[in-house]
Amino acid sequence: QVQVVESGGGLVQAGGSLRLSCQASGPIDRDYYMGWFRQAPGKEREGVACIAIDGTPSYKDSVQGRFTISQDNTEKTLYLHMHSLRPEDTAMYYCAARRRPTYSSAWFCSRAASDFPHWGQGTQVTVSS
Repeated sequence: QVQVVESGGGLVQAGGSLRLSCQASGPIDRDYYMGWFRQAPGKEREGVACIAIDGTPSYKDSVQGRFTISQDNTEKTLYLHMHSLRPEDTAMYYCAARRRPTYSSAWFCSRAASDFPHWGQGTQVTVSS
């Protein structure tokens, strides 16, 4: 069974940085890719960033240039490096994993939450102004 566990959230001042980690376990092979999502109170869960099986990243417009997604395939660990944090980045951050559909290109990853079946419990990120 695929499992993912997030860590690294916390309280930070606006303009600060945080690094989130996501440890995956179970039968994850090279045809799986992962992503980061967030959900603020009263809002829908949204895709922040994902990384395709060939390493190509995709970012939500509002985090482009401030957040960087990366992964260590050997350790099955996903990271989200967040810089220049803003109060509007405050949310519960989730890591998720899915198997790439056979019809999907190696360079593509989805940021739609509904496409991902494997989710962690989340880690809270709070940015104070």
